[in-house]
Amino acid sequence: MIRVIMHGYRGRMGQAICALIKKTDDCEIVAGIDKELGSNSETFPIFNHITTCDMPADVIIDFSTASATGELIDYAVDKKIGIVLCTTGLDEEISAKINEASKTIPIFKSYNMSLGINLIASILQRIAPILYDEKFDIEIVEKHHNVKIDAPSGTAYFLAEKINNSLDEKLEYVYDRHQKRESRNKNEIGIHAVRGGTIVGEHEVIFAGLDEVIELKHQAYSKEVFAVGAVKAAKFLKDKKAGLFSMDDLMQEYL
Repeated sequence: MIRVIMHGYRGRMGQAICALIKKTDDCEIVAGIDKELGSNSETFPIFNHITTCDMPADVIIDFSTASATGELIDYAVDKKIGIVLCTTGLDEEISAKINEASKTIPIFKSYNMSLGINLIASILQRIAPILYDEKFDIEIVEKHHNVKIDAPSGTAYFLAEKINNSLDEKLEYVYDRHQKRESRNKNEIGIHAVRGGTIVGEHEVIFAGLDEVIELKHQAYSKEVFAVGAVKAAKFLKDKKAGLFSMDDLMQEYL
């Protein structure tokens, strides 16, 4: 049985993951962490901060906020617990801390836990160099619900990075065009964010060429898409001693 601490328990993803784990036979939630304690009808305790949690666990699944990530990493290293790190909007300092911590504990880090998104990322790495050489322009449009804080999304950056890596970092990220009245540069990726309603998540990569357009699009219709990936990642970390892992590693093992 894999014992899981849910960090960001009362959030939408925290609730989706807890509901999914209740249906599984090989995982259990042993504690929830959330700054809003509220009432507790669960069979496990809820703590308002990771440092106050005293429940033994095998892995922490984190869907919280970037500001809480530093202390979470310190706690995991101290307790020697693996982390499935799904929070986005992390700065360079925290990223460096993650890399250092991965030398002593296993950390699974992904901008997006959807299998579909990660398959699209793999496809983009293969086709982007071909289409770029054929002078196709590249744009990314992402859409999310109206309470999402960061923009553009971590997934939009993730897709842009996959494209840019395949092109030897030739491209510049452009987020806003209204201040510049000039033609589009070939060496750029336009990244655009839409916020509205209850959109779970939509990402579209557009390759616009001469008289033809190619679009790769992913739409998530429920949070369970990401919950499934997070639970798979927790199971993936079970026997890992240390290292920094991603969906690429999980897909190689499970597919």
